[in-house]
Amino acid sequence: MKHLSKLLVVALLIVGFNNVQAQDENNPWQVSFGANAIDVYPTGDMSTFGNEFFNATDHWNILPSISYVGVSKYVGSGFSIGARGSLNRIDKLGDVSVDDLSHYALDGTIKYNFLKSTVIDPFIEIGGGYTWIDEVGAGTVNGGIGLNLWFTENIGLTLQSSYKHAFEDYLAKHFQHMAGIAIKFGGTDTDGDGIYDKDDACPEVAGLEIFNGCPDADGDGIEDSKDACPNEAGSKEMNGCPDADGDGVADKDDACPNEAGLAALAGCPDADGDGVADKDDACPNEAGPAANKGCPYQDKDGDGVLDKDDKCPDVAGTVANQGCPEVTEEVQKQLNDYARTILFDTGKSSIKAESTSVMVDIITILKEYPTAKFTVEGHTDSVGSASLNQKLSESRALSVKDFLVEKGIEQFRLSAVGYGEDKPIATNNNSKGRAQNRRVEINLVK
Repeated sequence: MKHLSKLLVVALLIVGFNNVQAQDENNPWQVSFGANAIDVYPTGDMSTFGNEFFNATDHWNILPSISYVGVSKYVGSGFSIGARGSLNRIDKLGDVSVDDLSHYALDGTIKYNFLKSTVIDPFIEIGGGYTWIDEVGAGTVNGGIGLNLWFTENIGLTLQSSYKHAFEDYLAKHFQHMAGIAIKFGGTDTDGDGIYDKDDACPEVAGLEIFNGCPDADGDGIEDSKDACPNEAGSKEMNGCPDADGDGVADKDDACPNEAGLAALAGCPDADGDGVADKDDACPNEAGPAANKGCPYQDKDGDGVLDKDDKCPDVAGTVANQGCPEVTEEVQKQLNDYARTILFDTGKSSIKAESTSVMVDIITILKEYPTAKFTVEGHTDSVGSASLNQKLSESRALSVKDFLVEKGIEQFRLSAVGYGEDKPIATNNNSKGRAQNRRVEINLVK
């Protein structure tokens, strides 16, 4: 039995000290110190237990000084493991007075706290140890209950009563009562914000308890990690960003932060509702397409074809002809009436000076139809050889074309062709008919 008790004590102490570093918790260490009382009143007599348990005057042995010191380490799930040493002077063994006997005890403890982070902190304790009275010692198995009353997070009053059952008959079974001061410590608070690193979501940066130790730099009630604008106070609806104009677009995303606008236009207003922000709208009060900088397309010539689609925006035309005027039969007739009066030097393609005015009239008509294309046709009478007449008709047609191009008619609109004597419009048997056949025509290309 003697060896068994010693082995139990050693085992408890080894388990306690080997596990003391096993886990960590806020303020995991607790040191307690104070006074203890030894009560050796017959512990097996349950009939007197209730009346005599608190009879300190008759049964308790108290050393009026700090007479115990204990240390424990929280290891998780409400459990702590530790060790405690105590000393006392025994002058009462129950109802029997004795000479002063020395009392020493060293105990290993396993403690379970029922509640967590409360002012009133009850616990139970089991363990084992070794107790000496004078020179006689024996192992004990211990069990007790206690209560911590925390004045602050770290300092409190501890009260405890333990029953120690000796393994040897020569050591009396007894109670040990303790009252003292408990101090908790060992928690780490790197950033000094009052929240221990274990519970601090931002252990390197001082923060607020409401945000688990994370900061709220702008004080808007949204922690920085969830705040899209951590340095500017804003609202939860804007993810912590301000919205100066109240348009529902955060200032950081608002191209017009001081004017209420539309989210689709990056927070800018659109007075005419054309989908172009006023700041980019050349006509902010008239609806128009974005392609025209927010302005409506014009139809300056009033022909029903918008200028953007009008090939002749300054001249009224028809929709079918893309806004350009169409050459009517009357215009075509007038054009050829002028063309047939063009005079050339005899047998040559050079235009006579007196034809200048009629050429001007032709140019005026052609310019009224800027998209129309024409063919300049040369014709001769039947006098002379057919080959010479063909060449003469071609050169006269080309001469008229070149004159028109020189005076501003686009070259791509004109072509020149000679028909010689092949297409007469009158008889070649008399001078009057031959004069009509010697002509130039300008005909619309359809």
